[in-house]
Amino acid sequence: MLQLSGRHLPDPDAHYGPFPQPPLGAGHLSVEYAPRPFVVREARAEVRRQLESWGIAERGEVADVAELLVGELVTNVLVHAASGFRLTLFAAHGVLRCEVTDAERRVPRVLEAGAGENGRGMFLVDALAQRWGCHRDGSGKTVWFELGTCGADGCGRRQP
Repeated sequence: MLQLSGRHLPDPDAHYGPFPQPPLGAGHLSVEYAPRPFVVREARAEVRRQLESWGIAERGEVADVAELLVGELVTNVLVHAASGFRLTLFAAHGVLRCEVTDAERRVPRVLEAGAGENGRGMFLVDALAQRWGCHRDGSGKTVWFELGTCGADGCGRRQP
């Protein structure tokens, strides 16, 4: 079920300051999902549809990377939280921000990409996103990442 929300979400990393609200007309979508095995595919497809409708999918590899990383975050929810979750996308100011909110309070950790069969999801997020983070929300948490959307070096990056 599609539910739009315009609430301000705090950025837990004070070094970067709060994430700005998207300006009027910028892309914003929030969708809730139940914990079902095929929901990873659904969430990736929703990301692709939205980025295409916002005209972002044609800009470099943004859509491919966003799909991959959302798939990793959603898989983490299914494996570790076994709860429903909310996928939220913001596109504004040369930045795509993807957030996944679930009912598990444990924060994800980046593991080295060794020879094991799993544990690489956050390694990929850390390697491919311009920045990412996690903050606890009441009884759960939100894991987010950001990608530049304008195809230029430094696009969407915040100045220190």
